Amino acid sequence: MALVPENSPDRAGGHPRSHDLTPPIRIAVGLVVLVGPPASGKTSFVRALVERRQIDVEAVVSSDEIRAELFGASAEPADSDAADARIFEERDRRIVARLAAGRSVIAESTNVTPQARERLIALARSFDAPVTVLRLAPDVAGLLQQYAERGRTDLTAADVRAYAAVMSRDAGADRLRSEGAVAVHDVPGRRQSVTPAEAAARFTFAPCRPPGR
Repeated sequence: MALVPENSPDRAGGHPRSHDLTPPIRIAVGLVVLVGPPASGKTSFVRALVERRQIDVEAVVSSDEIRAELFGASAEPADSDAADARIFEERDRRIVARLAAGRSVIAESTNVTPQARERLIALARSFDAPVTVLRLAPDVAGLLQQYAERGRTDLTAADVRAYAAVMSRDAGADRLRSEGAVAVHDVPGRRQSVTPAEAAARFTFAPCRPPGR
């Protein structure tokens, strides 16, 4: 049975929306840094990329997942500073392995501060790999709604507001380019009535390249 293209008017819903007809943005092989407050949809977005087979699951390096692997999903390490050091060491190791193999890697964490991004960008520069930033910046009301829906207990509403404020101040497109990003793109979400799958469809990832090239 022939598959109906996603942007076909024969699909449910009638005519395709205008953004369905826009060619996807091509992401260069290298480091992709997600920037967004908690509850902004980063995990849903990368999960959609994996489900659509635009990237492989090993391409996503998530600080939260590494924390769960090392310390358990609900456990709070006694020494949080030492725990963070282990998490970032393991995160960096996985990123380096991907970049050394000439493969793209997505750093999934909030990355709203310049200090957090500086460490990541330094890793990319050591392999002469381009850095692409994908921003997820929903409005504060939308963030708080998603935060409430997910029932997170590791953060408060005040924490979410604080992350959003830092991003607004320190993660504008011009600032990100000045730090070394070759491209900065905004990922649409609920505010634009765009699902994670629809947002993922707006991007395409270049195939891996041979190491050292």
